[in-house]
Amino acid sequence: MANSGSLLTRLIPPSPLRRLLHGLGPVFILTSHLGCGLLLMTGLGWAALGWGLALYVVRMLATTAIYHRLIAHGSYQASRPVWWLGSLVAASAGQMGPSWWKAHHLQHHRHVDTGHDPHSPLLSSSSWNGFWYSQLGWLLSPGFHPSALPRDIEADPVLRLIDRLHVLPPLALAWLSWWIGGWEWLGAFCLSTTLLFHAVASVNSVAHLAGDQPFSTGDASCNNGWVALLTLGEGWHNLHHAFQGSVRQGLTLRQGRVVVLPDPTYRFICLLERLGWASRLRIPSQRALLARGA
Repeated sequence: MANSGSLLTRLIPPSPLRRLLHGLGPVFILTSHLGCGLLLMTGLGWAALGWGLALYVVRMLATTAIYHRLIAHGSYQASRPVWWLGSLVAASAGQMGPSWWKAHHLQHHRHVDTGHDPHSPLLSSSSWNGFWYSQLGWLLSPGFHPSALPRDIEADPVLRLIDRLHVLPPLALAWLSWWIGGWEWLGAFCLSTTLLFHAVASVNSVAHLAGDQPFSTGDASCNNGWVALLTLGEGWHNLHHAFQGSVRQGLTLRQGRVVVLPDPTYRFICLLERLGWASRLRIPSQRALLARGA
């Protein structure tokens, strides 16, 4: 299966305005961490907990199914409203905008676990320091601002607007949480956002440090079941690095056989397909999977 990664990019001067707008992302994420402290004063009731859990699942699916598998890798096709709505929901998780997200993710694939990888945990002499840099510290590094943005996303005025104003959807959702349930629900929103951020980041950190490598990729990507659980299937990261364009990541090899693993994001995309909102799902053949066995 062809690498969908590095095709549609163009160099864009890092204008001060774009850097400022993108730079609001780390500010929001760090603020959401602090906002979790609200729960120390309000407690966390069942209703607020349910709200936070629902926000986690819906926004995680938008991140994995839309930002990652559709926008970054084109592992299936969908109409523009799916791109737009999915990007709004993913942005509401504090996951930045679609141009920034795709640019960073493709840079990771082009330079995986090298000095040009924006968030590799393997570039520090200390595993612990490398983990924390990959998990959070890279947000404050110069590499946070990509020097290239994807041409296909920049050509869509709606996606470009979402990218530049990416901080507005999470602020609107924070306000909605407060309006519905007061400070407790705002705290639940902050907790949900913080946990989602760290779950997504664990794909870059934990899944390059621990797990199994059934496929030969030439890098440190691993399949990690705990990360897959938290990210609705994204933790099967070794498969993803072996077949970047695969819409299904829950696949592995055991004793020379292809084995299916839980992948809720793939099931969600299959639901989109049944509804007529997704098509041309890309999955590597059994022969291709076996040929990449480590």
